[in-house]
Order: sequence, then C-alpha cells, then structure tokens
Amino acid sequence: MIINKIEELRSHPLFFHLERHFGLSNLFLKIEGLNIAGSIKIKTALSLMDQLEREGASPSKNKIIESSSGNLGIALSIVCKSRGYTFTCVTDPNTSPYSERLMRIYGANILKVSKKDKQGGYLETRISLIEEMITKDTNLIWTNQYSSLANPLIHYEETAKEILNQFEKVDYLFIGAGTTGTLVGCAKRIKEVSPQTRVFAVDSEGSVTFGGQPSPRFIPGLGTSKRPPICDTKNVDEIIVIKESNAIQMCHFMLDQYGLFLGGSTGSVLQAVREKKNIPKDACVVAISPDFGEKYIDTIYNPIWVKEKFNMGI
Repeated sequence: MIINKIEELRSHPLFFHLERHFGLSNLFLKIEGLNIAGSIKIKTALSLMDQLEREGASPSKNKIIESSSGNLGIALSIVCKSRGYTFTCVTDPNTSPYSERLMRIYGANILKVSKKDKQGGYLETRISLIEEMITKDTNLIWTNQYSSLANPLIHYEETAKEILNQFEKVDYLFIGAGTTGTLVGCAKRIKEVSPQTRVFAVDSEGSVTFGGQPSPRFIPGLGTSKRPPICDTKNVDEIIVIKESNAIQMCHFMLDQYGLFLGGSTGSVLQAVREKKNIPKDACVVAISPDFGEKYIDTIYNPIWVKEKFNMGI
C-alpha cells in the first residue's frame, strides 16, 4: 500500500486472541493503537476534521482548538500538521507529560487548566476556556468531540464494521466510555446488524457520564465530569463501572502474562470482562483496546505514582 499523508499511517484491523486466564475460549482484544497517533482517536480526529472541511474550514483562514486529556489531542496535532492548520489543545493536570511532548512535537499549542469544575474534574473548565476563546476569535474553530456527530459516525462506519466483518457472530462486546463516540457509534451499528449481541459500556468509578457520583479520577481516557451531549445509551445493555486501581492491576497483569503493554482504558475494559459473571465459556467476546501503554509510563506503570495516588504496590 502506498500512502501520501502521515494521517494515512494506519494498520489493518487486528484482533488479539486472549486464550488464557479469563476462562473464555473466544475472547478477542481489538487492537486500535497501531497507527501514527497511537490510538483509536486517529479515526475520530479524521472524522471531525473532514466534517469541518465539508462545512468550509480551511488552513488559510481557520485555526483549530479542542479539549483533550491526551489521545485526541495527539491525533488532532498530527492531522492538523498534515493539513496545514494551527492547533491548540486545552489539557489538564491528568494529561501525561509524554502526551504533551508529543503534541508539541507536531506543532500544537498547549493550554493547561488547573481549576477543577464543580464535579471535581476539569472538563467543564476546559470547555469554558474554549467557549471564551472562540467567542473572541471568529477564525478559531472548535472540533467539539463531545457534541459533533462526526465522532460516533466514524465508529459506526469503520470500527463496528471491522468487528462485524471479522466475526460471523459476536455474543458480547465491551467498549470503554470517554466521550462515548466509540460506544455510541459501535453500539448503533452492532444492534442494527446483530441485535442479539450484548453491548457493555465500561466507565470509571468517579465518572458522571451515566449518572454516577463524582469523585477524583487520575487516568485519562475513560469517564467524564460532565455528560457528553452525544452520549446515548439506547443500544447499551449494561453499564459496568470499574475502579481505577483495578484497571491498573489489569494493565500489569496483561503485561506480565501476555507481554501486552496496554493503556488504562484497556485495563478497565478487560477488568469489566473479568468481573462480568455468567458469560458462557465458548461465547464470542470482543473488547476494544483504544491504545498502548507508552503514554502511561509516568503514571500507571510508575510504582511511585501508583503508590502516591492509590496507596498500593505494582
């Protein structure tokens, strides 16, 4: 395959067969981190930017801004670099130094908020800053991953289709919920084509996305302190809430047992598979892995950080 843009550096759909330790014969981890951005968010970034350009955006007159705790910021940095846009990412203290450095390498401007919102997170603070900035600068465009239907659309058109093309029958599908774009898009298509598939949304303890009680969260990727407007649970069968400490333990377990160096969201999703009772051993189970672990070297793979935040060893 010959490509012409860095944003096209993406792998074919890959599913890692987890044959041991979960008590399931057919558990498959959908690997989404093998692309130029290192995460599933390359799909989201491309879809968001394509939508803006269909609406008339161009690098000669517009600048791009988005709120992100890491992965989408990296992906948008790359896509904007490829297409000639200036990009600003609004982050917070939970964004890893690795992610910030990578965004800057691709030319992004970083604005980091430090004031927590009323739910104890930073999302409302980040969004308020963006709303203020786009009011003052009419050439500044917000991709708005939280509201844009281009977010779930790409997962309806691509991610869910890749799963359905790979497996004749999917009995259970586990999807982490951040902005809920992947969840909403995949769940919609899966239920249209395979209504018998049970879809599980995986959230972090402390997230308010599905009505939970807010509490401090330290791992970016899953959960929000403000329910995203695109969130829609009509195609979701069950919501599973995972403690961040258990997600960390699962990440280390996967590294020890499989050599898979995975991100925090994947740890949460696989922990949800482990905690879900009564899945038949021969059922076809698919879990989506959004990224790998390199962005978490300073956090969930750092014994000092884990001890400080969760008072546990790894």
